Amino acid sequence: MTENALLPLAVAIPLLGAALLAVAGRSLPRTGCDILATTCAGAETACLVLLWTHTGGHLATADLGGWPAQLGIVLAADRVGAGLALLVAVLVLAVVVYSWRYFDEPTGEHAGAFPALILLFEAGMAGFALTGDLFNAFVFFELMGAAAYALTGYHIEDPRPLHGALTFGIVTSFAAYCSLLGIGLLYARTGELNLARLGRQLAAHHTDLLTVVAFALICTALLVKAAAVPFHFWLPDAHAVAPTPVCMLMSGAMVELGVYGIARIYWTVFSGPGGIPHQAFRTTFTALGVFTTLVGAVMCWQQRHLKRLLAFSTVSHIGLFFIGIALLTPDGVLGTAVYVAAHGLVKAALFALTGVLLDRYGSVDEHGLHGKARELRLVGVLFVIGALALAGLPPFGTGLGKALSEDAADRWQAWLPAVFVAASALTGAAVLRAGLRIFYGAGLAPRSRPGQDETTGEGEEPEIRTPQRTLPPVMAIIPAVLIGLAAVVGLLPAVAASFAPGAAVFTDPAAYTAAVLTLPSTEPGHLPTADWTAAGALLGLLSTAIATALAATAVHRTAPAPAAHHPGAWAVRALRRLHSGHLGDYLAWLALGVAVLCAAIAAQT
Repeated sequence: MTENALLPLAVAIPLLGAALLAVAGRSLPRTGCDILATTCAGAETACLVLLWTHTGGHLATADLGGWPAQLGIVLAADRVGAGLALLVAVLVLAVVVYSWRYFDEPTGEHAGAFPALILLFEAGMAGFALTGDLFNAFVFFELMGAAAYALTGYHIEDPRPLHGALTFGIVTSFAAYCSLLGIGLLYARTGELNLARLGRQLAAHHTDLLTVVAFALICTALLVKAAAVPFHFWLPDAHAVAPTPVCMLMSGAMVELGVYGIARIYWTVFSGPGGIPHQAFRTTFTALGVFTTLVGAVMCWQQRHLKRLLAFSTVSHIGLFFIGIALLTPDGVLGTAVYVAAHGLVKAALFALTGVLLDRYGSVDEHGLHGKARELRLVGVLFVIGALALAGLPPFGTGLGKALSEDAADRWQAWLPAVFVAASALTGAAVLRAGLRIFYGAGLAPRSRPGQDETTGEGEEPEIRTPQRTLPPVMAIIPAVLIGLAAVVGLLPAVAASFAPGAAVFTDPAAYTAAVLTLPSTEPGHLPTADWTAAGALLGLLSTAIATALAATAVHRTAPAPAAHHPGAWAVRALRRLHSGHLGDYLAWLALGVAVLCAAIAAQT
């Protein structure tokens, strides 16, 4: 099958599947809906595997409707974009199978609603990863968002998911208006929406304030979806209340698309003479990445609500991904691509295992579940392995992606690898601490800290109605498979090396433009190396050792916590108060973030 057929099919399959489920789901039994959804998700995965094999070291393109790029919409995929779409497809397939018996759903007209929304979510994510048109990217991004809002508030009978979905929807809609305004400014300047043609037209102009403002506004929706600080406040609130299978997709794939979108738009549109200077982008987004990483890691350590803990871990890792793309090198893109793929698999597995706890005990509170899950031996082992993988343990793909990113970052700033080690150690330690307490009863049962408001996770509304049932085997098999795939990414050098040609093409705007506009092709530049190094493996072992030590210290600590007047305790308490749950506060931080982003780039332009 040719690229011209595979690219449109990658978007059409989940859209058609969602439509079929929406219609046929009214008459099909629950099992029929599950079979139909699994078939569609499997077909999408197979389609993207074929597309992956077709990309290689070049850009695959398809002119929709036969219209050339000058007039119509183009789909374009290199190994990075196709790989991200394939990650989405794998996770959607895992979620659909995991959800076979996760919900006790009615067998009537609503039986197909959840899988239909999941497939619609997949269509938006796949389309965004594969499009070569800026406005089309915006449309797919909003399709993804609309499905995500509905999935977050899926249990509409409970006010908490409804509140989380509304907050999520309003914050991201506000950001979407900003991005639409930025697209309008860029269209007024160039008269183009195709990414390749936009880059060519913008290169004929001088960089000015309009260019800076347009770039910052376009990035706004992407930064909100990526949950970069201070655009991140919606993420832990949404994860705390969304159904567990939805969390698997949001942390495993959706937020990473925001990072990908910024990198793709910068390289294709703004990296030329009339765009944003490399140094301005590199400095601004490295600072953003470091800030996001540290805030996410500190907040992750402070959580006892497992879903919020994992959500803040995602925020911290998103910061590391921003550092990787901000290096503006093929090596940085390669490391980030491998890291994103493995992290998505591990994080989805950890959320799936958290769903088992919610299934069994109706709680996701680390303190309240102390020692209660000793009977779930396989789940406990998988949870601990996932925590160590998150910390960067070789030979997992997370460790390899971290090692490649550290090596690329060290060539620019020697202190950046320390940020990777600290963040992966602290987030891995928080997850490991929770696993040791819940599944092994390590240490004394923690006590609540007086005078401190905490989101506990006790009294959660169970996502099933018969907790006495036997644990469905698929709920343990799926996270085991996902963790196994993350190990394969690190163990087989060919998997990571397959991203190298894509990273070279991704950072070569001339090659992208030539492929989309059918101009004479150019040879890709530097081909990065994707393999373990002694330094990378040692840093992975170091971060894992620190994570293990921190977790062991936390569960066995007998000394009292720092006094309230201690400077560190005061700073952490202030940081926690910023996450107020108030929509107005979140919008204020979003507006401030846009202003600071504009000022930071303008000051260096």
